[in-house]
Amino acid sequence: MALKAVHVSDVPHFDQVPDNASLAMYANRCSIGAELGWKAFRGSKFLVIGHRGSGMNALQSSDRRMKAIKENSILSFNAAAKFPVDFVEFDVQVTRDYCPVIFHDDFILSVDKGTVFEKRVTELSLSEFLNYGPQQDPQTEGNCLLRKTKDGKIVNWNVEIDDRLCTLEEAFQKVESSLGFNIELKFDDHIVYDQSYLTGVLQAILHVVFKNAKERPIIFSSFQPDAALLVRKLQATYPVFFLTNGGNELYHDVRRNSLEEALKVCMEGGLQGIVSEVKGIFRNPGTVKKIRESELSLLTYGTLNNVAEAVYMQHLMGVEGVIVDLVQEITEAMAEMIKPPVKAKAEATGTTGEEGKEEEGKVKEEEEMDRKPQFSERELSFLMKLIPQLIDF
Repeated sequence: MALKAVHVSDVPHFDQVPDNASLAMYANRCSIGAELGWKAFRGSKFLVIGHRGSGMNALQSSDRRMKAIKENSILSFNAAAKFPVDFVEFDVQVTRDYCPVIFHDDFILSVDKGTVFEKRVTELSLSEFLNYGPQQDPQTEGNCLLRKTKDGKIVNWNVEIDDRLCTLEEAFQKVESSLGFNIELKFDDHIVYDQSYLTGVLQAILHVVFKNAKERPIIFSSFQPDAALLVRKLQATYPVFFLTNGGNELYHDVRRNSLEEALKVCMEGGLQGIVSEVKGIFRNPGTVKKIRESELSLLTYGTLNNVAEAVYMQHLMGVEGVIVDLVQEITEAMAEMIKPPVKAKAEATGTTGEEGKEEEGKVKEEEEMDRKPQFSERELSFLMKLIPQLIDF
């Protein structure tokens, strides 16, 4: 499944999917999983989503939590499931022989006799991909895994608890069934993909999802605008979110360069939501209202989501959920900070029994009269703590 380089002007925006029966194979399927999926969560609670499982690996970080468990692995997903997270987010690519696998980076790096080798994940066969890292047979040694950092350094991919690389199908089979999957459809930012390639990749992923999802909640997301639009056309069962840096980085494709463009993509393509880098939300808070008024869901990602105060402020702003690395810390903090208004008022006043019921009625009336968030002195102090981290845009 070789990549085909084409000119940007030649790439369709999929306003219409070609009249081909295979393209519509998933379009009208129904699933109990869909009924229990996004609709069951949206509006009922503030979502916490584990990033690449229980957190990404930051190999040069001094924080041991950022290199505790191999990211995007079965062990990491099930570790996240021990805490009250709603979904785990992970990256899916498709190998040369059309098998969806879970891996973030575009390239796999290894070393042999002192020479570093770099191979594109999508150009490997499944067996070649699984030959990296720990092996199922403990007597067998796989190819060592290296990783390139953002500043170009190549480091050993060492974590405290390692695990095998895995396929999407294995994740469905081996991860706690109540845990939702936020499946990021991963594509290289530097490649312009033609329609036939995107269709083949997405159909391979959809085949595994519909075969294995059952009642598991599913969300699709992608930074690649045409992939997000196409997967929405190929199936109508699971929600599709458009991922954006929210203007923090610029790309040749203008659809990726702002929250306003992301909103336009969603509205024109019938997508259900946006996942934005959190700094984009804090820099453009007015966009949150526009997104919500458009009846779209809004989630965020980014390192600021590991700061409990930043997460709490987003809850007050109307963001519906966050993707985080520090799963235990953020879920515990949110359980303490975000309480149902009735329960919070009862705890504050010490009212119980009949008196508590009367108080509950008053609280509900107050909620109906004014649903806008009221910022307390404590909440404003949270925002003040954030300012040093937010000024560096």
